[in-house]
Amino acid sequence: MTVPSPYADRLSTLPVERHEVAVRGGVTAYWEYGPRDADTTIVAVHGFRGEHHGLEPVLAYLPEVRVLVPDLPGFGETAPLPGRRHDLDEYAAWLSDFVAATAPGAVILGHSFGSIVAAAAVAGGLATPRLILLNPIGAPALEGPKGLMTRLAVLYYALGAKLPDRLGTAVLRNRVIVRVMSITMAKTRDPGLRRFIHDQHDTYFSRFSDRDVLHDAFVASVSHDVREFAPRIDVPTLLVAAQRDDITPIEAERRLATLFADAELVEIAHVGHLIHYETPVEAAGAIRRFLRIPVARGR
Repeated sequence: MTVPSPYADRLSTLPVERHEVAVRGGVTAYWEYGPRDADTTIVAVHGFRGEHHGLEPVLAYLPEVRVLVPDLPGFGETAPLPGRRHDLDEYAAWLSDFVAATAPGAVILGHSFGSIVAAAAVAGGLATPRLILLNPIGAPALEGPKGLMTRLAVLYYALGAKLPDRLGTAVLRNRVIVRVMSITMAKTRDPGLRRFIHDQHDTYFSRFSDRDVLHDAFVASVSHDVREFAPRIDVPTLLVAAQRDDITPIEAERRLATLFADAELVEIAHVGHLIHYETPVEAAGAIRRFLRIPVARGR
């Protein structure tokens, strides 16, 4: 990372510890943010091709909360689960086992692909008092405003999986492709913030273990959405959606909210699929209100 974070000052005051835990035959790396004795604990799941760093801007504005952020298997510092296919069923089972091992009864949060993983796990029996979904995938990606780009992405990941290993991996880590993805998703006009976003993607977007895991996770991300799990989720749920999201249009997010037994939808204007980078203050505020967390003095 070469561009300083706009949120560095706040993050510097936040306690952070790295841990590892055995889950489903593998070792999951995770980071613990905030005070260990906090009244509220959240387990947060990052999005496709991301890792734990991506959610830090939001956590910077939740200093009173204990948040555990694992790297998904096959991404960041977590190796793939040995002998397993990394499809949605596996990721949901992994999340349930991770929570059982580290923070039973925690609030569950998922961003983007993490929203699908979190919803699938909770619908499948993961016990949680509340569920939070940031930029939830509320409709099939192929039907979104950028459906053509999604189809091109399908071809891109298929090509990366079929080429010889070294060449295919190089194609999937191509910095030009990563930058195009980043430019497409960023909506802010702030040049400093745009540089930070692009640098985050340049630094962390290609930290996947191998192309097979990446392909499996991509297929899972475009083959499922939160709608198929919402009717089976009966805990209070917060949806934080962007009005300019290229993956799920806001109209689809409004329909998604009606499928839950108990859901609250918060819409954020002038932002797309990068709520966690562009509007972390608004996201954290919505989370704070949903969890009834008072604002600490000096914050």
